[in-house]
Amino acid sequence: MSKTYFFTGYPGFIASTLIKHMLENGYHAKQIYLLVQQQFLEKAKLELEKLKEELHIEGNLFTLVTGDITKSNLDIDTPLQEVTHVFHLAAVYDLAVPEKIAQTVNVEGTRNMNDWVQTLPKLERYVYFSTAYVAGKREGRILEAELEMNQNFKNHYEHTKYEAEVLVKKLLDQGLPVTIIRPGIVVGDSITGKTTKFDGPYFMLIFFDRLKFFPFIPYLGKGQATGNFVPIDYILKATVYLAHADQGARKTYHLTDPNPYRVKDVYRTLMEELLGRKPLGTIPLSVARWFLSIRAFRKWTRVEKEALDYFSCMAEYDSTQAQEDLKGSGITCPDFKVVITPMVQFYKQHKNDSSKHIKIR
Repeated sequence: MSKTYFFTGYPGFIASTLIKHMLENGYHAKQIYLLVQQQFLEKAKLELEKLKEELHIEGNLFTLVTGDITKSNLDIDTPLQEVTHVFHLAAVYDLAVPEKIAQTVNVEGTRNMNDWVQTLPKLERYVYFSTAYVAGKREGRILEAELEMNQNFKNHYEHTKYEAEVLVKKLLDQGLPVTIIRPGIVVGDSITGKTTKFDGPYFMLIFFDRLKFFPFIPYLGKGQATGNFVPIDYILKATVYLAHADQGARKTYHLTDPNPYRVKDVYRTLMEELLGRKPLGTIPLSVARWFLSIRAFRKWTRVEKEALDYFSCMAEYDSTQAQEDLKGSGITCPDFKVVITPMVQFYKQHKNDSSKHIKIR
């Protein structure tokens, strides 16, 4: 039976590719509503035309709805009572986001979404995109069922995503058909390498590229923590599957790498792939953090100093529930070493595209 979908976060990369994957893989939609802020309406129209042409879609399957998650009732005038599936992806993902912006979008925006979904009489699933890093500075084994553990946080992004998930979990505890998705650090497609943002491990590639004229490039810290880097295609496949599977309701999933590599190994492998060189020597993270506290150096390297916090957090994100509920679907997380070559090749081809780089404050 065809469903009626509502997405936030359009025309963002994850929302756009999630919709494309869903339609390409036999999930039939009666109608798809896309919530778009007024300032992004023209861009959304252009992206939607590209998507329809690519998928050979005619007619009125898609409806752009002007609104804003930071406002009451999402600032929507028209009731959408027929919606069955809601995907809430809109958020500020920047590690260096100021606290006020993060609170407004990530927390208050999610509060408004929660209020709105409770007005939908035909709701079958509310899919909330969180992050594995709601665990903050916790170390050791992090379980999918865990959330409120008196943890502290590395930045406002983590803290506000945690606060937002606490709000969503209340709906889950009340019995609403909620599915919470906690991805690891998302990287490009495992086959094509395609991504729209150079963040996460791409900061390493940018760093290497900037310093390639140096006689040697050192390791940054001991790098014993694991780096949980997950290709976007795994996130898409798993999310769409779990969002429609009966067993996916009222659960939280870590879409993380079940066999992650140490940051030190990822750092070395990325340098070898990009420059054909290996790191030499080590500088303490405290020294690297000091250099990146200098705005001019930070902007030149295009690296957020907050990224260094992930070099030393000794956390293991258990994904037992996700692996169990994905059994039989054919969906598995690719080994990150398989992802590195297409990831680096895509970076080489697009490294001069300013739209793919994070604005460094």
